[in-house]
Amino acid sequence: MADQFKEAVCVDAGRVYDSCCDRDCLEDMRLFFNAQDQALVNQATAVRGRSAQLLTCLVGVEPITFNRGYYAVDSVFYFKVDLDAYHAASTRPDPVSGICSFTKKVILFGSEGNAKVFTSDAPMNEAKQLLPAANNNPSAVVQTVDPVMLSAAVYPCGEAGCTGTMNAPQAVLDEIGGALAPAEAVEQWVAATLGIFTVVQLVRNVQMLMPVYDFCVPNKECVSTTDDPCAIFNRLQFPVDEFFPPRELPEEEGNTCGACNPGQRTN
Repeated sequence: MADQFKEAVCVDAGRVYDSCCDRDCLEDMRLFFNAQDQALVNQATAVRGRSAQLLTCLVGVEPITFNRGYYAVDSVFYFKVDLDAYHAASTRPDPVSGICSFTKKVILFGSEGNAKVFTSDAPMNEAKQLLPAANNNPSAVVQTVDPVMLSAAVYPCGEAGCTGTMNAPQAVLDEIGGALAPAEAVEQWVAATLGIFTVVQLVRNVQMLMPVYDFCVPNKECVSTTDDPCAIFNRLQFPVDEFFPPRELPEEEGNTCGACNPGQRTN
């Protein structure tokens, strides 16, 4: 590729200044339900976790005043947890869904940038108003996957009752049907344990000099579409494996767990 080098160009791109990966075991997180599901939880003798879903993550970046160039990244995760509520050993469980939240803070290096940034994308204001400058803090990027459901249990509130509530965006509340059940309606509460993997990055736009080899010219022709469903069906390959399952997997698709010791449990 060295002999194809043509020129060096300056590009404005996001550079990752610092990043970290983490795994968090979120033990005994209290779930909050709507009034209908809370009534089922109040009568439950046991619960079983079925799945957990990450609904959204709110991310904020603030500079660390006593350590220049470092920033605190605050992330608030909102989860939806689906459960089976059992009322007796011989009856079918009732499905219920609750929400919970988790706040995570990490400190990463994002370098310093004191320049005030103005772009043509900013909206034009009246003549008496100043054009606002863009925030020069680095951008935080949080990558994660849906959490792993580890366990769930139901507990009575006791004499003191179940106090406390949860502040969540309306879009999160809508995932379980609206408003949460009031505190006086909670007789039993559910504790869920989730496992979550995250990657947090601090990204800042910088100008970098990069070598250019050539333009990115597509090397594949576009396939024209048609509205004829039979024409589309005729282009599909016959699913031989669905009728005649292969006797063995190809070598590249075989079991790659060669490091497992015989007799060792794997999850």
